[in-house]
Amino acid sequence: MRKRADALDREILALAVPALGALIAEPAFLLVDTALVGHLGAEQLAGAGIGVAVLSTVVGLLIFLAYGTTPAVARLLGAGDRPGAIRAGVDGIWLAVVVGAALLLTVPLAQPVVALFGAAPAVTEHAAVYLGISILGLPAMLIVLAATGLLRGLQDTRTPLVVATFGFAANALLNVVLIYGMGLGVAGSALGTVIAQWGMAAFFLWFAVREARRSEVPLGIHWTDLGRTASTGGWLFVRTLSLRVALLATTAIATQAGTTTLASTQIAFTLFSTLAFALDALAIAAQAIVGKALGAADAAHARAATRRLQRWGVGFGCVVGALLMSVAWVLGGVFTSDPGVLAALPVALVLLALAQPVAGYVFVLDGVLIGAGDVRYLAWTGLINLAVYLPLLMLALVPGWDPLAVIWATFCFGYLGARAVTLGLRARSDAWVRTGAAR
Repeated sequence: MRKRADALDREILALAVPALGALIAEPAFLLVDTALVGHLGAEQLAGAGIGVAVLSTVVGLLIFLAYGTTPAVARLLGAGDRPGAIRAGVDGIWLAVVVGAALLLTVPLAQPVVALFGAAPAVTEHAAVYLGISILGLPAMLIVLAATGLLRGLQDTRTPLVVATFGFAANALLNVVLIYGMGLGVAGSALGTVIAQWGMAAFFLWFAVREARRSEVPLGIHWTDLGRTASTGGWLFVRTLSLRVALLATTAIATQAGTTTLASTQIAFTLFSTLAFALDALAIAAQAIVGKALGAADAAHARAATRRLQRWGVGFGCVVGALLMSVAWVLGGVFTSDPGVLAALPVALVLLALAQPVAGYVFVLDGVLIGAGDVRYLAWTGLINLAVYLPLLMLALVPGWDPLAVIWATFCFGYLGARAVTLGLRARSDAWVRTGAAR
């Protein structure tokens, strides 16, 4: 039993650790943009911030290109059909190309979209420039997502880490040259990122073509397969959309509750997103391991891996929660000097710390069910979880109650709690354990 647990741990860590590095490298692109643009002036920084917000939302909603491709490839690989696995990855990349090409048509909408934020004219102009250029890199970003899903499905999370690291370095160098060396300002920042993204996409396309030729897989677009891939992606899109709506609703209620509550919530969400990287890495490992095991008709391994992953998720959540709890009363000083925010923030951080074991459980089981291809269940229960959470969230506006405490209590134990229940009930059943190459 101990040997089997050790073997599972090695399998999980071999996938999760490189995946964590790649996950950290992705937002580092935006951090570099922000840091370099910040020295140009407040208007340029604010404009780039609006552009980044729009791009992050679009890419976040299209994460299904990776999350849908990984289990499809892993399942076929587990079934011993490597050519079929490569074909599934190629289908994912073709879907990324089609969606990316459609997004290129939105370049003229950059100005109207950023204008909706109601910023000052100079800020809006910088935002429009940044977003308009950045849209040209969206097809590349989507290709990277789909190709990363292919590699993860092939049980390779190291190559995406290497590519992301080189992409990050190239992005930083290009931005310095274009922003300051050539004096392009905000436009240079966006252009540097676009070039780096296309460089990464070019490598992944080369890799996909090489693997396809080795396995004698045709590279042409198959519309029937593409439609099936898009259908899976559609369910994952609904699941992701429900998550985004929950986050936006939380921010909207915090806005209604006042500036101090909003500022504290934004800091807490920043920390929540940062801590989520490690949990996402475990979820990615779950997708790859469970998909491959079910494809190999090894339901016992899929269940054993699920149990082990749950322990990793909850255990890591306990460790991170304890660390966050220990600094909850001093961490605010890193982000702000506002007395009101500094006084209010510990309440949110304590609740967030207490919820980390729940978050670990949720992230891991989400990855397990994605790996099993149980995407319809995830989509429908995503909407149910949202229906549970939104009425609870409204309690933050009840007069006399501490809005920040209510917001974070309902988010941590209402929303994450609802997700834990729906995911846990499914994981305990046999409904998601469908073996064989077909999901």
